[in-house]
Amino acid sequence: MSVIRQRVLVLGGSGFVGRHLAARLAAAGHDIVVITRRRERARHLLLLPTVEVVEGDPYDPAVLARHAAGATAAVNLVGTLHERGRQSFQRVHVELPGLMVAACKAAGVARVLHLSALGADADAPSRYLQSKAAGEAAIAGSGLAWTLFRPSVIFGPEDTFLNLFAKLSRLLPVIALAGANARFQPVYVGDVTTCMVAALDDDETAGQRYDLCGPRIYTLAQLVRYVGEVVGARRPIVPLGPTLSSLQARVMEVLPGPLLTRDNLLSMQRDNVCDCPFPSRFAIAPSSIEAIAPGWLAPASRTSRFDPYREQSGR
Repeated sequence: MSVIRQRVLVLGGSGFVGRHLAARLAAAGHDIVVITRRRERARHLLLLPTVEVVEGDPYDPAVLARHAAGATAAVNLVGTLHERGRQSFQRVHVELPGLMVAACKAAGVARVLHLSALGADADAPSRYLQSKAAGEAAIAGSGLAWTLFRPSVIFGPEDTFLNLFAKLSRLLPVIALAGANARFQPVYVGDVTTCMVAALDDDETAGQRYDLCGPRIYTLAQLVRYVGEVVGARRPIVPLGPTLSSLQARVMEVLPGPLLTRDNLLSMQRDNVCDCPFPSRFAIAPSSIEAIAPGWLAPASRTSRFDPYREQSGR
């Protein structure tokens, strides 16, 4: 299948998944426009030859309209696990997709990719998952050629998942763990972005939802224990029951940059695992944590955060 060079507007391009997606889009020969409130946050993307980083508010319809003009596709990666001030689940997960849809329609951008979350459901126990479902509805009801991706928790260099466990393992002598038995099926960021880039040029993926999971299911306690072993700081894990878990979350959610909230605990009431194989449409075997994570977590393998982007840019 021949690849047509596209101009892709990316919302959330300066974030964890966004920086990996931008690198893969650039490697595929596409032009990318990333909107960010603070251009410095996306300075790593300046290493990529076909990426344009523009400073602006992605929630401003005028900004979206200006940069949607001339684009052939749009991608929304913006999401949050924790509500902070104006950045509510409603605003981030529902209103922003709606704003992007409106800008795309006005500019004649027909192709849209949207990153949602596994377990998104209007009847889910958490506001996070409910809002993700509402965002999906905004995209699916747009009349555009959309594709939705619903990953389990995403891991990779600079994630806020395995790296958090690594930090806690180095700092704490004992880890008191809420939701220790919650189940996850983590998926590698490189696999997620490979699927998204492939979908961009594949008309057969339009109108489809894809659940994305890695090859293995873990409890949260198993993941924390594994990361501790990799970083050389294995710690005793004390699973907390429902009452203590809720108390821990109540305390943590009022701290700056909360590690855990009560809404997070509600999300963990549902297993974050796939009930289907990895989508055969993308013809890849998902990578395991064991094959990937030691490459950046192990003390002997620390590399510069900019190395993946230098590789893509040839610098």
